[in-house]
Amino acid sequence: MVKSNKQKITPLFDNVLVKPLAAEAKTESGIILPDTAREKPQMGIVMAIGKGVINEAGKLVPMVVEVGQKIMYKKWGGNEIKIEGEEWTLVEQKDILAIVS
Repeated sequence: MVKSNKQKITPLFDNVLVKPLAAEAKTESGIILPDTAREKPQMGIVMAIGKGVINEAGKLVPMVVEVGQKIMYKKWGGNEIKIEGEEWTLVEQKDILAIVS
């Protein structure tokens, strides 16, 4: 659950609320990239998670990720949302590729 000044956000089922990490501002050779040329971030910090999803057998499939973990997710996975002017991404657990440590 994430609390903002006016809202409380709790993802449902197997959804994960992610705070994307900033995209690289310059290339390895030192060229500064404008916002329009930057790659969409694929890494972020887990800010809130749902309780899991019920499988076909009626059992709860628990979440694998935890709040505070750094993750890598699919480039075009998830839904971008704005909360009080901040960019967030809401992804399903199946769209998370790795936990980064």
